[in-house]
Amino acid sequence: MMKEKLNPWESTDISDYDKLIQNFGIKPMQKYCSKLDDFHLIRRGIIFGHRDFEKIFSHITSGKKYVLMTGLMPSGRFHLGHKMVADEIKYFQTKGAKIFVCAADIESYLMRGIPLAEARQTAVEEYLTNYLASGISMENLTFWFQSDYITPYYLLRDMLARRPTFNELKAIYGQLSTEKIISSLTQAADILHPQLPGLGGKRPVLVPCGADQDPHIRLTRDIAKRETEYDFTPPAAVYHKFMKGLTGGKMSSSDPKSYVALLEEPEVAAKKIMSAKTGGRESLDLQKKEGGKPNECVVYELCLYHLTLDDLELSRVYHECVEGKRLCGECKKQCADSLKKYLKQHQRKAGKVRGLAEEIASKKRC
Repeated sequence: MMKEKLNPWESTDISDYDKLIQNFGIKPMQKYCSKLDDFHLIRRGIIFGHRDFEKIFSHITSGKKYVLMTGLMPSGRFHLGHKMVADEIKYFQTKGAKIFVCAADIESYLMRGIPLAEARQTAVEEYLTNYLASGISMENLTFWFQSDYITPYYLLRDMLARRPTFNELKAIYGQLSTEKIISSLTQAADILHPQLPGLGGKRPVLVPCGADQDPHIRLTRDIAKRETEYDFTPPAAVYHKFMKGLTGGKMSSSDPKSYVALLEEPEVAAKKIMSAKTGGRESLDLQKKEGGKPNECVVYELCLYHLTLDDLELSRVYHECVEGKRLCGECKKQCADSLKKYLKQHQRKAGKVRGLAEEIASKKRC
């Protein structure tokens, strides 16, 4: 059963994305699967829905400039679930996007009680370092902390408080607290401020995110349409599906057994894969007779999202599984070996860009 409201501040488990599209007016991404088939997350339907992506696609095909804005919550280790956003940033950067990345240290303090100094350290060591190691370019990249930015940003945030009423916020978010109200308005300022006159002016902004962040997108789009002091284009968004946790439940930063962090020891990560939940049958004979269930398998999902970029190879893995020709033990071993290889390569790159990440984070922005 789909909840009536999405909660952007809690770990969300969504099983029916079609129902999500129906309930919240998100548009399906299907027609772009062939038009942007050079990106596996779109081609494979992992990015499943959007708001106003037509405008972004028009700018991509015409070569016009636009903005991609994303935020990171520095509250835990950077894992494979977060890597999806890094992949999206990297892809749209190659398609002409100017990148704005916000470290939401104020939100992590308000919503999770994380001290600002700790949040800053996590943002640099885990997120910014992994972004750069993933191939995101420094060119056309703006990075900031919510607690330390330019004056017009804070002026915008304060002025946006005039637009939504308390009842409108309650209709979008459900139960409210002071922290949630401040957090939601700060996020709206994060998303809209790239359109301020001194930062480029009115232009399309794309926000890639999980579907649980849609309340923030809806609020910001509504504010953009009603704001009279500024001239904003309502932001567009693309929504990706969530990865399952390694144990079969939610993937959560608070549960190390549920995820693989990109900077953890490759051997430790491999052991997690060997213990991960699969879509295998109750016995070897039944597996060979009836085949496995890859759509319920965490190991297959790792291949789908990250480790097997060749569609023919992925199709082979899928069909061998459902036909009972592929057994879970050997499949886990192959996945674990691929993951170890990837992590070793990634961590070598991370070691080279750590200093650059610290340099970017330490720049004065006032």
